[in-house]
Amino acid sequence: MDILLAFNELDYNLASSLMSNIIPFALPLTPILPRVVGNLDYTQERRPLERINQLLATSDLEAQFIQASLGHRQPPTTAPADRMTPKQQVRFQEHSRRALRCNIARALLQVDYRGLAVRLADSPLYQWFCAVGELEVIQVPSKSTLQRYDAWVPTETLRPIMDQLLRAGRDEAPKLQLLQPLDLDRLFLDSTCLKAKIHFPVDWVLLRDGTRTVMKAVSLIRQQGLKQRMESPEKFIRRMNGLCIAMTQARRQPASKKQRKRVLRSMKRVVHAVAGHARRYRDLLDREWARTQWSRKQTEQVLKRLDGMLEQLPAAITQAHERIIGERPVKNADKMLSLYEPDLHVIVRGKAEAEVEFGNLLLLSESPAGLIADFQLFQDRVPADVSLLPESVERAEQALGQKLKGVGADRGFDSQANRACLEGKQIYNGICPKAPETLKQRLKQKKFVTAQRRRAQTEGRIGILKNNFLGRPLRAKGFVNRERAVAWAVLAHNLWVMARLPQRQVKEKQRKAA
Repeated sequence: MDILLAFNELDYNLASSLMSNIIPFALPLTPILPRVVGNLDYTQERRPLERINQLLATSDLEAQFIQASLGHRQPPTTAPADRMTPKQQVRFQEHSRRALRCNIARALLQVDYRGLAVRLADSPLYQWFCAVGELEVIQVPSKSTLQRYDAWVPTETLRPIMDQLLRAGRDEAPKLQLLQPLDLDRLFLDSTCLKAKIHFPVDWVLLRDGTRTVMKAVSLIRQQGLKQRMESPEKFIRRMNGLCIAMTQARRQPASKKQRKRVLRSMKRVVHAVAGHARRYRDLLDREWARTQWSRKQTEQVLKRLDGMLEQLPAAITQAHERIIGERPVKNADKMLSLYEPDLHVIVRGKAEAEVEFGNLLLLSESPAGLIADFQLFQDRVPADVSLLPESVERAEQALGQKLKGVGADRGFDSQANRACLEGKQIYNGICPKAPETLKQRLKQKKFVTAQRRRAQTEGRIGILKNNFLGRPLRAKGFVNRERAVAWAVLAHNLWVMARLPQRQVKEKQRKAA
């Protein structure tokens, strides 16, 4: 029986792309997807992927991503001796295309690297979408390769690609087979807390985390044959775990405050002893690393881990002392929430399920169709909502290449300065006012009521992005990785939303059938 072969529309469109420095390359022939009947769930999962594949081709998004990847890999200032050969560039282009599709698939499936690798090995549908299926052999990327794909380009490189997708949906709707052009004239803003994957920031638990991390690093050094006189690292860990149990049980005792202070003093003695041993082993490894089986890069990783913990332990001890022994509050700006995530903040939200949350502030701007037109994740501060509006409007207008006609938001964005800003830009102000009398007057305006009803849906859009594309909790660690994860999630979300919009061909077929 003849083997049916499939060529995507993109396969040779990509080779004849408008990007001048992309070397044309022929993609391998892949088996056509089997026709599956009687399974509605599979059909509902397959159709968006086929539509997203079409959007990647017709919007030139894939070619632009390869172009951006090449620019990031070898900037124009790269010396000729360091440039890739044509064969290496073609190979890099193939990996860039695969990286784009694998990251979109991982955001849609909400799985980790290992889970996606297993899914690619098992599913012909995702093998086809991620361009890993071939006729003779299916070479699935490993979890390490998928991790490298995740960090293929920085967030600054992804932003123009997301903007290009929205502009194409607005300006080239017939080319993308959209029934109507995207409406990007109005935006609806809201902010949320992007929670980090950390335990609840208890002061004395930070001391336990530091002890455990430092002693595990010391244990690794001792396994390489570098030893000094000290107790077993496991004994320090067990001792600290026992003190943590005692600290927990101290709450139920009559003199709980006195007991907690006594336990914390014991914890501090253990931490000081642990830090002293760690410094000696750190210096020993730095001097005599050649005696181990590690390379210098592997040694630097262990040294970096020890240096990071030893630098933060004094601040963790001081914070626990101030709050438990001194019974003095610590300002939110000075609080240490995690030894592993330094860029987190205490965000007061006042919600029923959580008065405060721990993470980074995320600002989103949504179009009427549900597409995210702008986002910003804040690293070193937690700004008030009123200060976010002018920057977001300016950023969105530059990215979309047009003037906005209306902005909607909740009362947290209302201020005299923002009202003046929108009036100066001749943008309709759909922000809910704080003053009750002003709100009563504006509720008589049909346009304002419509904007507020639509603005309320942005809460649901935030929930969709956080729960269905970012994961709950977000797996990425470190601010740079979290910001990049948000960018990939926004790109996958926008493709998913556009894939569900009415299509021109579908409407024409329905009209002819009628």
